[in-house]
Amino acid sequence: QVQMVESGGGLVQAGGSLRLSCAASGRPFSDYAMAWFRQVPGKEREIVAAISWSGAKLYYTDSVKGRFTISRDNARYTVYLQMNSLKPEDTAVYYCAADEDPLAFGVKVDEAEYDYWGQGTQVTVSS
Repeated sequence: QVQMVESGGGLVQAGGSLRLSCAASGRPFSDYAMAWFRQVPGKEREIVAAISWSGAKLYYTDSVKGRFTISRDNARYTVYLQMNSLKPEDTAVYYCAADEDPLAFGVKVDEAEYDYWGQGTQVTVSS
């Protein structure tokens, strides 16, 4: 089992940047594929980005391509989401998630495939 704590959220103006961190503890971090999801009240949670256990495979939802970067440091048990050129529509609660049965190649994008979740961190982008 793994426990995760997100940090780095906050209020930023449109065009600004934030870096989210998700610190994990428990089983070896390299056992897990990781992802960031986000949710707006009244809407379903959606995937933002995912990274394979090795970091070699990445996925981004179309709306964040070219603006967000997911990365991981297995030695520090941490996954990051660098968010640049933020837009008001990026406002949401952001969650990190861990997949304890990762694919050998590729990543999963369905939230039902992820086994462990952080508590979430609020990101608010003002116009």
